[in-house]
Amino acid sequence: MSGNGCRRAGLAQLPRRFDLVVIGGGITGAGIAAEAARTGASVLLVEQGDFAGATSSASSKLVHGGLRYLKSGQWRLTLESVRERNRLLRSRPALVQRLRFLMPVYRGARPGLAAMRVALAIYDLMGRSWDSRAVSAAQALALEPGLAAEGLRGAVLYDDAQTDDARLVLCLLQEAQAAGAAALNYVRVEQVLSAGGGVRGVALRDLADGAGGEVEADLVIDAAGVQATSLPGAPAGGPALRPLRGSHLLFSLERLPVRRAVSWLHPRDRRPVFVYPWQGVALYGTTDVDHAGGPVRMSAAEADYLLEGLARQFPRLGLGLDDALASFAGVRPVVAGGKADPSAESRESAIWSAPGWVGATGGKLTTFRVTARQVLAEAARQFPRLAPAPQYAAAAPALQHRGEPFRQWLRQAGDSEREAVAGTPYCWGELRWSARCEAVLHLDDLLLRRTRIGLLLAHGGAGLLERVGMICREEMAWDQPRWQQERARYLVLWRAQHAPHPERDA
Repeated sequence: MSGNGCRRAGLAQLPRRFDLVVIGGGITGAGIAAEAARTGASVLLVEQGDFAGATSSASSKLVHGGLRYLKSGQWRLTLESVRERNRLLRSRPALVQRLRFLMPVYRGARPGLAAMRVALAIYDLMGRSWDSRAVSAAQALALEPGLAAEGLRGAVLYDDAQTDDARLVLCLLQEAQAAGAAALNYVRVEQVLSAGGGVRGVALRDLADGAGGEVEADLVIDAAGVQATSLPGAPAGGPALRPLRGSHLLFSLERLPVRRAVSWLHPRDRRPVFVYPWQGVALYGTTDVDHAGGPVRMSAAEADYLLEGLARQFPRLGLGLDDALASFAGVRPVVAGGKADPSAESRESAIWSAPGWVGATGGKLTTFRVTARQVLAEAARQFPRLAPAPQYAAAAPALQHRGEPFRQWLRQAGDSEREAVAGTPYCWGELRWSARCEAVLHLDDLLLRRTRIGLLLAHGGAGLLERVGMICREEMAWDQPRWQQERARYLVLWRAQHAPHPERDA
């Protein structure tokens, strides 16, 4: 996205000085850029891949308080998360929707119904709402007929929320741009530049056209996720990270017919897992395993773990990997706390600083705004004009999804643009608009992040590619060789990262 929210600008077109440079185009960086732009500072955000191209398009898509954090005594994090969930439900209703959870409780299981009622009463109190309740076994089976019935004592119902994580990032970046910020994807930081004992800017390389250049800044903010402590030339002082991978499977609602979110404790390790309807499919996850580096994809061991959990909770469905539409995995930048169990590590954010530099990592999708404001408060110690505004900004209604210009264009477009992409919640005009106006450089940007078609349809939507190719050629001036290259690239990437069948572990 360029400054006007349409086609991608290049590095060569940008000024060579900004008040603030943000490194990282995920949820943390986008939140920081949006908050910083509100202060009147000149802001540049750069991302070496696509916006939301890593963890922030591969989360569990939940905006939640973290009910499980109560068990480990993380009261402050839970309270903060519940409040941010409620704030997002109020301020971004087109992007964040309430999601009803059902959690079955079985004979002999811990925690039991009484303990769950107490925990949910605390959860409700934190959220200043009284939405949870207990139901009988018969009522639970009426709500979700596919549940395992043997030993079922009842269930509890409670509320959290869901979102499209990649679209949330894009809307934050659009808000930052509307306030004067610049944002570039596919721009790599080749060196953090220092002078006089402090950071003075960054050397950049535009991966789209090869252009390079230096950009000076009063302050550089490192929000690069799992790479946040490894940028070349960056000041020392960041925390040790424990990258943790979370993997998910997507099924059609015909094969996994859930009506609401269902959460249960996995029989192997008593970790909470869940499945819920998302964009017309059933999203199921998640794992929590150490990621040793290399390609981010679901392992065979994770697939086995996920299927084991499904078989226990939905025994009559007989689901296997052949039934899945797709998989996806993301790596959480968790601050290492020395816990033996990955799931016991805290999801708190960490912030550190040096002259001309502030770093941030860790944290949760739900609390991105809290992290952004904490980062700017730290930045204001060096440059007071970067102090965050006293109040949170309300999301502009026009930027809640694709915006009023898109809606106006779609109303005037032909019937073919309003035609639904079968099996998805999208219309063909949304693909055209994204190709035209949302900084798409590669086919996977369009099919995996601007829309989620590549996750919602079998084989990544391969059967639609001929029509998609027509749009790309018309809107991005791709000739036939470029289209064939992008098509092949996308299919290889989808098989490597999103096919339901992972390669067996060596």
